[in-house]
Amino acid sequence: MAPPSTPHHTHDTHHGHHGHHGPTAGLLLAAGGGRRLGGRPKALLEHRGRPLVEHAVRVLREGGCSRVYVVLGAAADEVRARAGLDDCVTVDNPDWAEGMGSSLRAGLDALLNASGAGATCTAALVSLVDQPGIGPEAVRRVLAAPGAGLAAASYDGQRGHPVLFGADRWADIARTAVGDRGARAYLKEHAAELTLVECGDVAEAYDIDLPQDLARLE
Repeated sequence: MAPPSTPHHTHDTHHGHHGHHGPTAGLLLAAGGGRRLGGRPKALLEHRGRPLVEHAVRVLREGGCSRVYVVLGAAADEVRARAGLDDCVTVDNPDWAEGMGSSLRAGLDALLNASGAGATCTAALVSLVDQPGIGPEAVRRVLAAPGAGLAAASYDGQRGHPVLFGADRWADIARTAVGDRGARAYLKEHAAELTLVECGDVAEAYDIDLPQDLARLE
């Protein structure tokens, strides 16, 4: 019989050189066109009186991200005009319709080519614009994860967002990020290195995908 596969690490006992991460960039994927919402770009959905993208940026900031990159796609010009993103780095993804993978790739490419303050970031925390049930506390927990710069929030044991990637991993992830799979292939391949951080007690990982989900917005 084959030996059992390496189990998921829910706690990582070795504190590597990333142990407590240096400056971490928030990478918000906000390019979706809301096809199943009748073509309403998700970044512009209203939440607490403002575009949803502003709420998602604030969560990353309050959670401890030092610089926030926002990947825009559908209605990018309108998002820039209507949302207060002046203190963010906005990244255009012309291929947004291909799926989340293209947005992750665009964001990581921007980080790899960053200069100034962005160039000092040693990790990136990836979150999705359409998950308003995930707040700053989940961001703080994942940022504090020990290990080799690879961590993700989990909800009752199921991996979710946000996901933390050390800078030494960005180029490899960008190469494998295709379609709607995002970093799934990379995370599966590196499961033994992944620290899962349970956040189900402080966050809800629902998506705003379908018309009935709009009731979750305030």
